Amino acid sequence: MALACLATYITIYTWNAKTGVLDRFVTSTGLEAVGAVLVPGKSVHREVVRFWERYVYLVGVRQENERLRQEMDDLRMTLHDLREKEFRVDRLENLLGFDPPSGWKRIGARVVGHRIGGNAVLQSLVIDKGKRAGLRFDTPVISPQGVIGRVHRPGLHFSTVLLLVDPNSHIPVMGATSRIPALVEGQGEGQPLLVKYVPLNDVLSEGEILVTSGLGGIFPKGLPVARVSQVTRSSISLFQDILAQPLVRAQRQEEVLLLVPEANATRIDDRIDNMDVSRQQVGGT
Repeated sequence: MALACLATYITIYTWNAKTGVLDRFVTSTGLEAVGAVLVPGKSVHREVVRFWERYVYLVGVRQENERLRQEMDDLRMTLHDLREKEFRVDRLENLLGFDPPSGWKRIGARVVGHRIGGNAVLQSLVIDKGKRAGLRFDTPVISPQGVIGRVHRPGLHFSTVLLLVDPNSHIPVMGATSRIPALVEGQGEGQPLLVKYVPLNDVLSEGEILVTSGLGGIFPKGLPVARVSQVTRSSISLFQDILAQPLVRAQRQEEVLLLVPEANATRIDDRIDNMDVSRQQVGGT
């Protein structure tokens, strides 16, 4: 058997050496086999390269989008800050454009807190000015549009402002046109003001502006307070039932003005008070 196999091998080897048929067959078959392996492998390689390139591209696009989105957010915040500054400049210019009455000087303050609503003991604001800035009890608090209230509790650096709408607020006023005197009293946030003690025979019209009368020693004369919204003649009272709306919405205020008597005006008031005391003493003797 072994001799037969050896003889067969020698015969085939000799035949191939003479003709080269087997060499050509193996060469051709080997190339096909290699090609069959290389072509799919090359295709897979190309797809892997393309996939990686797309992945890298998409990662770059995503990073660029995130960078642009962050820049957009930063620009929006910058624009918001600029608008806030613009609004604040407009408000401050409005405050600075207010000319205080003669004998008074203005002091600006920032609102740092609110106590407004049904659960609040007092309808009030908290401002960042106090006794160090010259404030005292009953210092008038206003805006260029009108009266806001008065200082109720002055601290060293901060103060509480009693608002016009608080039921404890009573301000002597008069009609800007009719000059009819009255007293404005608060009824709480969201409620109209009561305009009291206007006789039946006096004519105070709806829409008329009420201004401070200067009586009471707290507010200077002529500051806008409210607008008459309703006038009803009572059949059981000597006075009319009148309602008015405040000209200033205190809860929207971010800055306010405080009116403080000038030094010379304070000295004049002190002299008048001293003269009154002296007269009383002389009269008593």
